Amino acid sequence: MATLLYRLGRASLRRRRLVAVVWLVVLVGLGAAALTLKGPTASNFSMPGTESQRAIDLLAERFPAASGATGTIAVKAPQAGQLGTPAGQAVVKQVTEEAAALPGVVGAVDPYQVKALSPDGRYALIQVQFNGRADEVTDAQRTAYEKVGAQAEAQGWQIAPGGEVLNAEPEVGSTEALGVLVAAIVLIITFGSLVAAGMTMLNALTGVGVGMAGLYALSGAVELTSTAPILALMLGLAVGIDYSLFITSRHRQNLRDGLSPEEAVGRAVGTAGSAVVFAGATVVIALAGLAVVNIPFLTVMGLAAAGTVTVAVLVAITLAPALLGFAGRKVLPRRLRNPEAVRSAGAEDRSGFGFRWAHWVTKLRIPVILVGLLGLGLLALPAQHMRLSLPDAATAAEGTPARVNNDLIQEGFGPGFTGRLAVVVTADSPQATQAAVPQVTALVQKTPGVLAVAPPQLDPTGRTALLGVIPKEGPTDEATETLVHDIRHQVGGIRNADVLLTGATAIGIDVSEKLSDALPVYLLLVVGLSVLLLMLVFRSVLVPVKAALGFLLTVAATFGITVAVFQQGHLADLIGLDTPGPLVSFLPILLVGILFGLAMDYEVFLVSRMREDFVHGDTARQATINGMGHGARVVTAAALIMISVFGGFVFLDDPVIKSMGFALAIGVAIDAFVVRMTIVPAVMSLLDTAAWWIPRWLDRILPNVDVEGEGLRTHLTERETAGV
Repeated sequence: MATLLYRLGRASLRRRRLVAVVWLVVLVGLGAAALTLKGPTASNFSMPGTESQRAIDLLAERFPAASGATGTIAVKAPQAGQLGTPAGQAVVKQVTEEAAALPGVVGAVDPYQVKALSPDGRYALIQVQFNGRADEVTDAQRTAYEKVGAQAEAQGWQIAPGGEVLNAEPEVGSTEALGVLVAAIVLIITFGSLVAAGMTMLNALTGVGVGMAGLYALSGAVELTSTAPILALMLGLAVGIDYSLFITSRHRQNLRDGLSPEEAVGRAVGTAGSAVVFAGATVVIALAGLAVVNIPFLTVMGLAAAGTVTVAVLVAITLAPALLGFAGRKVLPRRLRNPEAVRSAGAEDRSGFGFRWAHWVTKLRIPVILVGLLGLGLLALPAQHMRLSLPDAATAAEGTPARVNNDLIQEGFGPGFTGRLAVVVTADSPQATQAAVPQVTALVQKTPGVLAVAPPQLDPTGRTALLGVIPKEGPTDEATETLVHDIRHQVGGIRNADVLLTGATAIGIDVSEKLSDALPVYLLLVVGLSVLLLMLVFRSVLVPVKAALGFLLTVAATFGITVAVFQQGHLADLIGLDTPGPLVSFLPILLVGILFGLAMDYEVFLVSRMREDFVHGDTARQATINGMGHGARVVTAAALIMISVFGGFVFLDDPVIKSMGFALAIGVAIDAFVVRMTIVPAVMSLLDTAAWWIPRWLDRILPNVDVEGEGLRTHLTERETAGV
């Protein structure tokens, strides 16, 4: 592979104008396609095979009027008891009629008819039914819904529209641009050259532009969740900068070694580019592997992010060498641009921080390993209390319409009214349905944790009934999760009718449980994959096992810190988190897939140099020191860049994106600085030559992928011998 990439790098430099034009055409073409073909993103989380999803599908078929998006308008009178006066009733009636007349609304329920009034006569709830799903509601319809009750508010009433209809695509604003700015500063400091830093950023931004444009162009044909483009943008930026950084850094080293620009870029793509391709492949495989969980929205998120990572790899191994060809020796600091200055610089300086850190870590390897394991173990402790759920309005940013609505409902009615459940009763005949409804109602009412059961609504055929159930506790409370299971157990014995429990709260619980069940299987798949892939790269048994165990340490500590901040609320104010709560259901499994690829990235970059020097005659300890010494600066810069990019998303208001950015930033920091740059060299030093042991039979059957470029060196030696 290294030899093939070497040739690709040289060809890209020689035909740099053509390569640059091709990427520009691709960017413009996909950009135009995105503008014309872009479709809406979805905010619903479907879960095939679960009871709640079967109920939703049944409602869509038999009771379409009740299967669309719902809204709840919370009304608060200026004074208690005012809803009972004729003037108060007139105000509520006016708001109800205004909501019912909105475009896309099937109807609005008068709170006086269904007794949706608080005991003190100050609060009312108006249920609004739309004819389409939440992601089908247009921005114009959503804006009109948010403005309902403006006249009543002028009279001192508080009108707060809310519900799933307000679920919108999270906005990407200026905060994440700060992460990109920090990344640019890190590049300038690392390279000491504005040209090198600028080219690296240009590569990354080109890859992100192509990837995101392609993703949005497909959104008209493929349903994307609202978080999928954000995740793709996060990863595309982070790996795009890092991959270009690795290749540019190796190219600069080759120039300092006296090679011509064309030869330097060829060898950079052949060596560092091999590591980039391998690292990118592991990220793509891990993300695409989310499809095995068989959850559609998670599969789409994984494939969307995998697509941007693939583009980042292609840009790094083609456009990067082309741009390096345009720059020539300007990618070096001014003092080293003259070849004579490079030759007079003398031997390699081994007094840098990377070499000093490696000497210290290998000397104190036992204490370093023990302290590292103990520290990460302590950080992982909160993970045992991790709870998962889908996001709800209770954790939305304060001041947003969804949060105001949620708080007003809880203030007037209690937490259960924000997590209502729906029981669907269906049978082959209207008579069977009508006979089953009283039994179901009685069973549900006597279930501990139920506050109230609303009267049934029947579809036009009379075969399907819908019962609203109000729990005593909020949607993410453990008691509500227990209640969902208890209701399903209670109604499980009903004969001659099918009884299904659904609603946003039940869907969230079903999604969380299915993802929790899938996490160990996926984690085992990822760990097994890491061991296999690293065996191919390093021709070793213990190095892959050590890498996999280090990855598990990273994941456990990251889970622990994320739970401590987002669920338990420790230091939540520092990241602008208004209300702690359970982690979003898909965060752990996404985190495993993404961190796996990034962890293997740093592992390959550091350990491949260790193996290279060991194979060429250095002792195992000296090879470990060399690998750290040569790679520490670049890995540090790469990690800081990723942390900066991911950290930029922490300051968005959306709690889901905030938690994803935080967990990824923390995970990268732990894996790069604690595991890969501290524990790994200590363990490698402890293992000594045993680190590179592999049974002969296994060595024979494993294909040679040549990530570290041994085949390339042989090819270059033969070429030099032949005088080519």
